[in-house]
Amino acid sequence: MAKFFLSLLFLSTFYVGFAQVQDSIPQQLKKSAVDSIIDGDLNVKKQIPAVADSTSVKDMADIQELAVIDKKWYEELYSNTLFDTIYKSVTDLTFEAVDYPELPTDTLKARLKELDAKTPFNVAYNPSLESVIKSYLKNRRETLQKLITLSTFYFPLFERELDNQGIPLEIKYLAIVESALKPRAKSRVGATGLWQFMFATGKMYDLDVSSYVDERCDPIKSTKAATKYLSKLYEIFGDWDLALAAYNSGPGNVTKAIRRSGGYQNYWNIRHNLPRETAGYLPAFLATMYIFEYADAHGFKRIKPEFAYFETDTVRVKQMITLDQVSEVTGTPIEALQFLNPSYKLDIIPIIKGKNYVLRLPNDVVGGFVNNEKEIYAFAKAEFDTREKPLPQFFNNDSRIRYKVKAGDYLGKISRRYGVRVSQIKQWNGLRSNDLRIGQRLTIYPRKQYIPSATVTTKSKLTGNVTIYTVKEGDSLWSISQKFSGVSVQNIKDWNDISGTKLKPGMKLKISKG
Repeated sequence: MAKFFLSLLFLSTFYVGFAQVQDSIPQQLKKSAVDSIIDGDLNVKKQIPAVADSTSVKDMADIQELAVIDKKWYEELYSNTLFDTIYKSVTDLTFEAVDYPELPTDTLKARLKELDAKTPFNVAYNPSLESVIKSYLKNRRETLQKLITLSTFYFPLFERELDNQGIPLEIKYLAIVESALKPRAKSRVGATGLWQFMFATGKMYDLDVSSYVDERCDPIKSTKAATKYLSKLYEIFGDWDLALAAYNSGPGNVTKAIRRSGGYQNYWNIRHNLPRETAGYLPAFLATMYIFEYADAHGFKRIKPEFAYFETDTVRVKQMITLDQVSEVTGTPIEALQFLNPSYKLDIIPIIKGKNYVLRLPNDVVGGFVNNEKEIYAFAKAEFDTREKPLPQFFNNDSRIRYKVKAGDYLGKISRRYGVRVSQIKQWNGLRSNDLRIGQRLTIYPRKQYIPSATVTTKSKLTGNVTIYTVKEGDSLWSISQKFSGVSVQNIKDWNDISGTKLKPGMKLKISKG
């Protein structure tokens, strides 16, 4: 099973459950209008077991194994490594001949001819393109497999928007060259998101950028903006190759390259007069297109994800709320919410006049959220009302610690360890992304004492009067926990060996009534 999860990277592990224990919610909240939410789901104080007995050794090994899987997932989810690798490969293309006998030149020529016939791009064979394709196949197989896996999540979304604008569907491969399918990717010059919009261009195409929100990172809004921009560029140049070159370096650089080349308007004739990065841009795009279109022939695996972008829905937010709070009341891992809502820079969804911000949730969570909106917003407000004042007024030097980032750490893990929020850690340390590096020092103002995980080895066990609950249509772990006093979402997960949040009608759940 572990190998299956590893092969899908984060896509197939999207709903791997994580304990969302929040021991530090102030006691006065329990007296508020949201007693049922806190007592039933979020704030059931758990006793830390004493020293682990011998029966827990196997469990510890299992947890360690899952930690390795989680580490790989979060590296894929938040790290910009893949993006940086792609960006460098485009900039540093050399077009030198590559020895790759697995792909004979005659076979490549025939396949490129097939591609040329069914796309509006000029996919004619030339030695430079052959060099890039063979270099990618020979030296970048692991990266390409990751991208092929990631693409099954995003491509249906891209294809819908491209089709709506009448743009060639092959443009979807552009997002791979631009961002390596990282919604929060940021280049050295500030271009951001899946489609790498600069600040000014994003504003031109109605992508809101503020202290709280960066819609260049929103997959749907940025894709719509990219299709409009590409349509305009094609309208200007009348050629998709030149439109892509202009998308990368700007129309001005393309027109200058045309002039310097003596009026030629074929990309391959003007390439030597384009900026270095743009000179490698179209070859990288065409090479990517070829490899994806002939992935099966080259032995790549097309893995269908268990979770797709269209298995989510949005809820318009009516009151300021944080992703941490949503995680607490729905039981959805904070990392999953961050992935589905990448445009909220501080993990806070604000309320701003004239703006309608939405929260994207998995389909099986949306109903529970909508049915309990009043209570959820009451909980969020009560939690905001009891928050500390700004740091200089509330925290003193004695409460501050310096944390050194270790292998396998990520912000969600560290935030739960010390009872604080991801957004707080980012604010205290001036972090603009979720990327961490081993050895990095973080300033943290903990709200609870950290107890090493080695002492937390047992799950809550069924005791006392046990009842069997049959899951009904529309039930969620949180809504079920509300039906039983003193029962939390995590209790139900532990008692029934549930790792995620999905339930099926008719499922039988064991509930301890104390």
